[in-house]
Amino acid sequence: MIVDSLKNLEKYVELNSLYKDVVEFIKNNDLNALPEGKTFIKGNDLFVNIQIAKGKTRDEAVVETHNKMIDIQLPLDVEEEYGYIAREDLPETEYNAEKDITKYPAVKSLCYVKAKPGMFCIFDTQDGHAPCVAPTDIKKAIFKVKA
Repeated sequence: MIVDSLKNLEKYVELNSLYKDVVEFIKNNDLNALPEGKTFIKGNDLFVNIQIAKGKTRDEAVVETHNKMIDIQLPLDVEEEYGYIAREDLPETEYNAEKDITKYPAVKSLCYVKAKPGMFCIFDTQDGHAPCVAPTDIKKAIFKVKA
């Protein structure tokens, strides 16, 4: 997991060849002006999903992992908290290949981090994360990047 200021996102482009496309997309587009839903950048290998997510308490937030895609999550209007737990500390459970997600409703995160607008969190395939912890709904951008 990486948490940082959006102005530093370029420093991470060497981690994945598609990250440079994320940086360029953010530079050339107003994320707040994009419509809700998916905008495909490089087919199914890279897209952004703009959503208004329901805010949850830490107890309501569900830990999830992905096998094929990396999440780069950016809160756009309010601060968002994310739970984190290493995937290796999670129990085996059913994977939904169509949605590329495994959910762990009985597991609670080991630690929490906060990101305010102007920040981002990268959750790679080894990162269990519980998004959307906030007292209100959250407008956010989730870049899905092929791992």
